[in-house]
Amino acid sequence: MKNAGHLSRRQLLAAAGFVGLATLTGCGSGEDGGDSKDLSKKQNGAMQEYRAGQQFKASKPLSFSMLHNNNPNYPTKDSWLFWKELTRRTGITLKPVDVPLSDYEKKRSVLIGAGDAPFLIPKTYHPSEVAFVSSGAILPVSEYVHLMPNFQDKVRRWKLEPELDSIRQSDGKYYLLPGLHEKIKSSYSLSLRTDVLDKLGLSLPTTWDQVYDVLKEIKAEYPDRYPFTDRWSTNTPFPAAALLSYLGQAYGVRAGWTYDNISFDSKAGEFVFTGATDAYRQMVEFLRKLVAEKLMDPESFTQTDDEAVQKLLGEKSFVISANPQELVQNYRYNLAKQVKGAKIEMVPVPLGPAGPVVLGGARLENGVMISTKALKSDSFVAMMQFVDWLWYSDEGQRFSKWGVQGVTYTYTGGQYKLEPGISLMGANPDAPKDLQKDYGFFNGVFTYGGSWALVSSSFGPDEKKFQDAMAQREQLPIGPAHPLQSIEQEQASLWDTPLRDHVTQSMLKFVLGKRPLSEWGDYVGELKAKNMDQLVGLHNKARERFKKENG
Repeated sequence: MKNAGHLSRRQLLAAAGFVGLATLTGCGSGEDGGDSKDLSKKQNGAMQEYRAGQQFKASKPLSFSMLHNNNPNYPTKDSWLFWKELTRRTGITLKPVDVPLSDYEKKRSVLIGAGDAPFLIPKTYHPSEVAFVSSGAILPVSEYVHLMPNFQDKVRRWKLEPELDSIRQSDGKYYLLPGLHEKIKSSYSLSLRTDVLDKLGLSLPTTWDQVYDVLKEIKAEYPDRYPFTDRWSTNTPFPAAALLSYLGQAYGVRAGWTYDNISFDSKAGEFVFTGATDAYRQMVEFLRKLVAEKLMDPESFTQTDDEAVQKLLGEKSFVISANPQELVQNYRYNLAKQVKGAKIEMVPVPLGPAGPVVLGGARLENGVMISTKALKSDSFVAMMQFVDWLWYSDEGQRFSKWGVQGVTYTYTGGQYKLEPGISLMGANPDAPKDLQKDYGFFNGVFTYGGSWALVSSSFGPDEKKFQDAMAQREQLPIGPAHPLQSIEQEQASLWDTPLRDHVTQSMLKFVLGKRPLSEWGDYVGELKAKNMDQLVGLHNKARERFKKENG
């Protein structure tokens, strides 16, 4: 359905967070033919009036099949309180099809390809849904979000429309119901030995220029060591994947884990090739300076995580990338045992030329695909209401994360507290029961996204301080929708990988001094020879087309 420029009665009702069954006709084509999908025959078990913030309860017991990512840290158990309590509250029994975490993506493709996929397919990261669009195996879920008042309410209140536009396909629809975040949650930054800084009379750095100065001072005091050694270089497509992600952010550019060949230049108003931009070059130059002056260990780009951490614990280095869990459970815990008086802190991502920003588009998480087979079910509407309650209502999200009040947690004065005898990810480590392993809550299949109050409810003091600082930063603009048609998609994927590989290998050579930065122009020429301009042209053409067709 194109934007008609006026709101239908259904959209007005939906905007008010209310959907009555009288309004249940979707738009789009389907096995019912024509332009409208009549959902009146698919209301078995549905609630007659279902509003945002209301407890969903099916009008009769129903069950739905669901692909379940079986995490080795908390293997699935039939006895989980999660399953029993979910059925008690909603009248829905989930039938999990368990797939091991290590095999999840592959098994999901096989099941979908064979037509054997369960109705609900969660834990899907965009853009992996794109592979299943052309076969018609998964639903264009954007056609059915009028059945989901909680989803619509959060999109409206948190102004997430641009994020959703960024996952639309060439037909203007999106095929994944993503996790929705009220605010961006940052994960990685630099951590520094504060006792060493104190000894040298240095403060924690807030900019990359200050990071450079601090490293120089540490090097002067310990000339035989590299002040900074790093990790997250093995088992990732990029060396120093975490460092590049947050350092790139300071230059306003996607790098490391967040790298994408194509990025939108909002000043120029067009897509450009990330690895050939000035910002990317400046980031590479900064890293080259650190390595050239022996402030950063060149092995940072090849060593295992364990090797990097051992250097930190053995005081061969004093600075390393961190996330809040690693900081507390690994570095701080082990330093306390090995180095008398050692203290370590993680700083908010240091600022660079781009100022106090975070990359755009990070408020969507992995989400749920829905098998096209589900639309043939007479309880389709009830299923969509259930998905809306479990994954998108405040109450459903609180239930997935913390469990049952008075059984697994208490809530007083705005604080969630685990009941005695229950542990979670390092909290209450001696407790006999574990919230994930023994009860099935805090399971990554169901727990992601939500209000900042809920997302931050599990933060320890370090993470709270870090996230509060990062939450003040401005989100960079999100690139406009530019979905490729399937033949373009095939062409782009042939060009994408060789280009990405060349960016990675060249970045390493520049940073390690194996290639002089004076050859940057030659490197850009090599990218052109690998179809860089054609790839950029494809995306800009797709953007123009989408804009013309969808307004």
